[in-house]
Amino acid sequence: MDLNSASTVVLQVLTQATSQDTAVLKPAEEQLKQWETQPGFYSVLLNIFTNHTLDINVRWLAVLYFKNGIDRYWRRVAPHALSEEEKTTLRAGLITNFNEPINQIATQIAVLIAKVARLDCPRQWPELIPTLIESVKVQDDLRQHRALLTFYHVTKTLASKRLAADRKLFYDLASGIYNFACSLWNHHTDTFLQQVSSGNEAAVLSSLERTLLSLKVLRKLTVNGFVEPHKNMEVMGFLHGIFDRLKQFLECSRSIGTDNVCRDRLEKTIILFTKVLLDFLDQHPFSFTPLIQRSLEFSVSYVFTEVGEGVTFERFIVQCMNLIKMIVKNYAYKPSKNFEDSSPETLEAHKIKMAFFTYPTLTEICRRLVSHYFLLTEEELTMWEEDPEGFTVEETGGDSWKYSLRPCTEVLFIDIFHEYNQTLTPVLLEMMQTLQGPTNVEDMNALLIKDAVYNAVGLAAYELFDSVDFDQWFKNQLLPELQVVHNRYKPLRRRVIWLIGQWISVKFKSDLRPMLYEAICNLLQDQDLVVRIETATTLKLTVDDFEFRTDQFLPYLETMFTLLFQLLQQVTECDTKMHVLHVLSCVIERVNMQIRPYVGCLVQYLPLLWKQSEEHNMLRCAILTTLIHLVQGLGADSKNLYPFLLPVIQLSTDVSQPPHVYLLEDGLELWLVTLENSPCVTPELLRIFQNMSPLLELSSENLRTCFKIINGYIFLSSTEFLQTYAVGLCQSFCELLKEITTEGQVQVLKVVENALKVNPVLGPQMFQPILPCVFRGIIEGERYPVVMSTYLGVMGRVLLQNTSFFSSLLTEMAHKFNQEMDQLLGNMIEMWVDRMDNITQPERRKLSALALLSLLPSDNSVIQDKFCGIINISVEGLHDVMTEDPETGTYKDCMLMSHLEEPKVTEDEEPPTEQDKRKKMLALKDPVHTVSLQQFIYEKLKAQQELLGEQGFQSLMETVDTEIVTQLQEFLHGF
Repeated sequence: MDLNSASTVVLQVLTQATSQDTAVLKPAEEQLKQWETQPGFYSVLLNIFTNHTLDINVRWLAVLYFKNGIDRYWRRVAPHALSEEEKTTLRAGLITNFNEPINQIATQIAVLIAKVARLDCPRQWPELIPTLIESVKVQDDLRQHRALLTFYHVTKTLASKRLAADRKLFYDLASGIYNFACSLWNHHTDTFLQQVSSGNEAAVLSSLERTLLSLKVLRKLTVNGFVEPHKNMEVMGFLHGIFDRLKQFLECSRSIGTDNVCRDRLEKTIILFTKVLLDFLDQHPFSFTPLIQRSLEFSVSYVFTEVGEGVTFERFIVQCMNLIKMIVKNYAYKPSKNFEDSSPETLEAHKIKMAFFTYPTLTEICRRLVSHYFLLTEEELTMWEEDPEGFTVEETGGDSWKYSLRPCTEVLFIDIFHEYNQTLTPVLLEMMQTLQGPTNVEDMNALLIKDAVYNAVGLAAYELFDSVDFDQWFKNQLLPELQVVHNRYKPLRRRVIWLIGQWISVKFKSDLRPMLYEAICNLLQDQDLVVRIETATTLKLTVDDFEFRTDQFLPYLETMFTLLFQLLQQVTECDTKMHVLHVLSCVIERVNMQIRPYVGCLVQYLPLLWKQSEEHNMLRCAILTTLIHLVQGLGADSKNLYPFLLPVIQLSTDVSQPPHVYLLEDGLELWLVTLENSPCVTPELLRIFQNMSPLLELSSENLRTCFKIINGYIFLSSTEFLQTYAVGLCQSFCELLKEITTEGQVQVLKVVENALKVNPVLGPQMFQPILPCVFRGIIEGERYPVVMSTYLGVMGRVLLQNTSFFSSLLTEMAHKFNQEMDQLLGNMIEMWVDRMDNITQPERRKLSALALLSLLPSDNSVIQDKFCGIINISVEGLHDVMTEDPETGTYKDCMLMSHLEEPKVTEDEEPPTEQDKRKKMLALKDPVHTVSLQQFIYEKLKAQQELLGEQGFQSLMETVDTEIVTQLQEFLHGF
């Protein structure tokens, strides 16, 4: 591509590619795509985006195409790779001028240069770093800033490389430029500090930008540039100096306004200082040891004393708390139980920690956390009043939750309390003791203090297990507080019910649960929405607990379910609706069929909620979960939900519909439980199976559920289902078997096996294309035992329950193998006998014995030749299934089933589903459970004896090992 002639053409097409008109845009994009592999194209792009007179959008697009081209064509081994000559020219052109006037384009160019550096620096591009170092020294503000921006992105990219050789190169680079980077940072920092008092906001902002960028460079070099950074004086000098610099920058915040760009940049720089310390601690805990004392002193003074008043801000406090937490929790600083086994480095760090965290320090931290940071703020109380649902979402983990102060303080409290619980438990108990009895509703500060202390007691529940008699406290203090209905007491009502939720799985006597349920019923009618939502959360924790007893809960079920449903209708936020739905689901799951009388209102409301939540896929997931538990609770009555339920399943499992990305997993689970609880098949339920073929093509992690669904249809209505879908299903299975895992093959074969079991006539016909594969697998001795076992299970069903089909299959296979039928049958029996040990399931072992015995009586010489093997398997089967009656000394087949009374279901057991009942009915027709193996062997041997005569039969029996014959006679004694 000739640069001079091409530049005009490329510029024109780039201009068209920025058009809003798709008729102009699309052809331009196609043309640019064709040029991507043309030699010289990237040189033209470089000329365009470095020409500051051109349209910004065109230049921006040129940079993006260039950047994308690096990913695709810069590597030597890439198809259509750029020539080395062009790359040399491009590298030189990229660092000729650092004078890009537009910030966004400058950032893209810096990222672009860093991408090239990742591949070429330092071997093919040794001049990059020296050029950048020289450029950041120039006096021109713009050039200096752009060079520094590029320097940062290059350093960041090179620091991210993880191969040993690349890391060695970065270590070399870091040691070579660290001194310069420190000097650069100190220079820009000093300049900024001098200019702060000048009042020239533009100059202050400019020098602050440079300070921030140079600190970003230093962060990467410090954290990633040294194997043993504590041995480098410059590194440790920089780190020790951070604390004084931080103090200077925090003081600067007094003279910079609270609402301008400078303030934002200043806070970012302060946070970056703390990130350097946090990253260094994370990557080099032992190198950080000399900084532990200073870090703790600094953080604690600014966060827990008056030093920080007027200069700290929320994100800085969060970072300081994170620093304290990381030092407290760091495993590198924790000695072994046997001190002598600990490294000297660990003991040194532990010693520093212990010396710092004295009783007065720990007590002050604990008291300040509770009495200052745990207090509900004016802003939070206002949000509670104006947006109660928003307040609840924030409190329980909204999007900004992990970055905000409250959760950070709570996590720090938990970690410190856990680490130093012997010291802090008496402190917290004393705080509890001072708050006994009711609190004056007029004293808002006292109410908030009690709220904060109760918060601490809830967070430390596991640590306080042996120190608090929670049952007594619940009865004497907490329960009466829940009954105070004054509006100002609502923070405490909400906190107390939350507190009980924290202790429910720690220490709460089962006998007290009815009292709690009574309180929950009352609180679910509270005037305050936040209290009701918190109560719902505690209810979920209560019914989720392993000590939950249905009998205690049932008297309150109707009231609670009604009130929860009213709450679900009242709340409007998507997150809150999801939360209440999860509580309802949990209740339905625990009480199961007992929910039936009370779900009418919910059943009527869910279709409306589903319609309203069209744009909220996560809420729809919560609805699906609720429906799953509803169907399980309703059992066969869930058929009444089909007008709503089946379209929901249809949409959720249709891979051509975009929502399936979110809904598929829950949708499949709902489909499965619907089938399992369906009393009979309906045309609509059958029609949904049209969604299955694309799902099987996905071969996703949901495949196991798909197989369960297919089995569900076979058990529900095998004839109708197989006649409608077996052909397509068989095609899908044949495709799957080519590429699926061993476990997947077994799942496919189990479906076939179930079809043969449920429908011995239609099953083999419908899955005929798969059976030759099964036959071949047996003959050739499939090497995976679990697959071989399933092959023999499938073939056993065909041989035992559809003899004519087995004969036609044998004829077909004899033709394919080019063998005599008898010879092939002999080979199959021989392999079956040889691989009997692959079968571990007793049902399948008995099936094998029945199937091979079904070949008798026979005068076929091949079957008589394999008679010994057949008897061996039969006796093995008898050992598997026969149990001796100690009173009579006779044997009985333990697999035989009869139409006896259904076993009673205990409270802890799930009641049988409709599918369980279908399986039971099927078992009552299955030869494995209806035919006595003992009787079957006797009848087959008697028939063989009649066929051959006494002498011929004795000759046949002589082929069997005498020990096996003796065992057989013992089992058949009495016949």
